[in-house]
Amino acid sequence: MNGLTIVRIKRYPIKGLSPEPLNTVLLSAGEGIPGDRLFGFARYNSGFDPTAPKPLPKDRFVVLLKEAGLAGLKSRFDAATRQLEIDVDGSTHYFNMSEPQGETDAARLLYDTLGLQDPEPPRFVSSHPHRFTDVSVVSPKMMNAISVLNLSSVDALGRKLGTDIHPARFRANVEIDGLLPFSELDAVGSTFVFGNVRLRILSRTKRCAATEVNPETAQRDLKIPFILRKHLGHMDMGVYVEVLDGGTLSVGQNGKRLQE
Repeated sequence: MNGLTIVRIKRYPIKGLSPEPLNTVLLSAGEGIPGDRLFGFARYNSGFDPTAPKPLPKDRFVVLLKEAGLAGLKSRFDAATRQLEIDVDGSTHYFNMSEPQGETDAARLLYDTLGLQDPEPPRFVSSHPHRFTDVSVVSPKMMNAISVLNLSSVDALGRKLGTDIHPARFRANVEIDGLLPFSELDAVGSTFVFGNVRLRILSRTKRCAATEVNPETAQRDLKIPFILRKHLGHMDMGVYVEVLDGGTLSVGQNGKRLQE
């Protein structure tokens, strides 16, 4: 099976918070999804310095790895205006993140709502073009990698378990269909082609405890890394790609995978 289709495109403006669905996205060679993970809430004593940004482990930030309750919050962020909205228990809270008070108030909301045990609330941080991607610690190239999820792999794992697995657990940038289950894992070095866009597979995506969280209930109900290792002998689901040739990706667009 070689034909494939883009089912969803998402970016995550603020690391750990809600995704923003996109119908189309314009990609540039060597760059990630525009606006993806350019902001984050750094935990107390994280070591992040906006004036000299360096990649840090994901647990230095407020993320699902440690805070399942994040899945129960719905957020919307406009990077141009720095307006942030967070829905908590039926109420919407508004923050102007271009002002120190807005940053402080948003951090305090997360601190209180999630019951963070840190000595102080987190800090809202950014340092364009630095990205807070999970694999930023690997290399500058991986900092700009785009995560791709093969939906047939998720479906196949669900069938093994006799349950539905929501693909949102994996917080991918691009979800595709039309490939054989898990075939992407053995395709490192090969290329996805969508029109003029070429995406080369850089690596498999090793999964962590963040995927245990059900995005609909905010509960840890499936030990995905353990399940993957038990049934498949590894903890990988999805791949990271780099943009070789830029252009426009669109939901519903058809493409193909070229062998290495």
